[in-house]
Amino acid sequence: MYYPLSAFIGLRYAKAAKGSHFIAFINLFSVIGIAVGLMALITVLAVMNGFEGELKMRNLGITPHILVEHKATQPATAVDFSHYQDVLAQAEQLDYEGLVQSPTALQGAMIQGIDPKVMSEHSVIAQNMLVGSLNKLQAGEYAVVIGHALARKLNLTVGDKTRFFAAKNSFFGPFGRQYNQRLFTVVGLFDMASALDDKVVLMNIDDAAKLIRRQASDVSRTRLFLNDAFAYLPIVEDLQQQGYRTTDWRTVQGALFDAVKMEKNMMSLMLLLIIAVAAFNIVSALVMVVTEKQGDIAILLTQGMPRGKIMQIFLFNGLYNGVKGTLWGLAAGLLLVSQLNNVLKLFNIPIYLGPNGQGLPILLDWQQVTLLVVVSLLLCFVASLYPAYRALTVQPARALKYE
Repeated sequence: MYYPLSAFIGLRYAKAAKGSHFIAFINLFSVIGIAVGLMALITVLAVMNGFEGELKMRNLGITPHILVEHKATQPATAVDFSHYQDVLAQAEQLDYEGLVQSPTALQGAMIQGIDPKVMSEHSVIAQNMLVGSLNKLQAGEYAVVIGHALARKLNLTVGDKTRFFAAKNSFFGPFGRQYNQRLFTVVGLFDMASALDDKVVLMNIDDAAKLIRRQASDVSRTRLFLNDAFAYLPIVEDLQQQGYRTTDWRTVQGALFDAVKMEKNMMSLMLLLIIAVAAFNIVSALVMVVTEKQGDIAILLTQGMPRGKIMQIFLFNGLYNGVKGTLWGLAAGLLLVSQLNNVLKLFNIPIYLGPNGQGLPILLDWQQVTLLVVVSLLLCFVASLYPAYRALTVQPARALKYE
């Protein structure tokens, strides 16, 4: 197979181990270091992506992606946001704080008055119902769906009646401030395994409006369901330019996802430093090779090889180790990611963060993997520049003086 001369000599130097066992030893460990660092980085990012995806599915499945307040001059039924590319559906929703009282306990809750039909089709809650369904939330039935965690706290089950208190639109009576209250029947339990399971309760929007003695059309807002909750910003900015007042999921969950993103970035930076240290081991190995091969370099120069080609020889030498370590790390990382939960089971490490206790959530982002491979190769190339430049400074007369 034909190779350019500089590539042929550079690869020959990289593969030759008999000349100096110490140089071969450093080359081997630089390759291993790059492979281990890349493998760890691919694995950690896949787990962090999976963890972020689980938070996104669980928490943002309950929290509205975007809530749009109606303009005073515009009826709610006339508002249509389906022209936005990322808007999957829309529905009227009413939100306010209240209290839930059972025979044994009292608990604060966020009451969501919803459209059961739209929620059943587009909400993740409908796919995580333990008992009952959202379609049972019919207007006038005064039915409610609560989280399994809240049901345990209040000692409630399906069919039980519980009293709801709403502070909104309260009034003063003969005995002081009077809060709106009404008995509701529990018709369903959901389990999203999120921090909001014991805080959010769902009821029909008309029943939620009657609880605070208002009309749903007067106090409701439009809830937008997005294909990707993280694509909220362009829609919010455009709506605000049109004069709408909006509330998005970042109001409630922004700090949590910012913390997860910062943690992922810091972990990536620390593991990338492992690859950088291993890549710069190539510097010491190549400097030794340049020192050892000064005679060869001088002979090539006296025979007319351009100094640029001399530099290419040692660039190929360094990149050979970098490519080898990157490929090993890529293969090992993909293998470990695909078998990570099996490895944890093998060593009896019980980690159940996935849905229904299915182990670590793992999400492999191929764009991230491609970027990591490119960065790894780039670091190896940069590490090879200085030794290759050192080869250019070799003076043939001085190098061959005692030959």
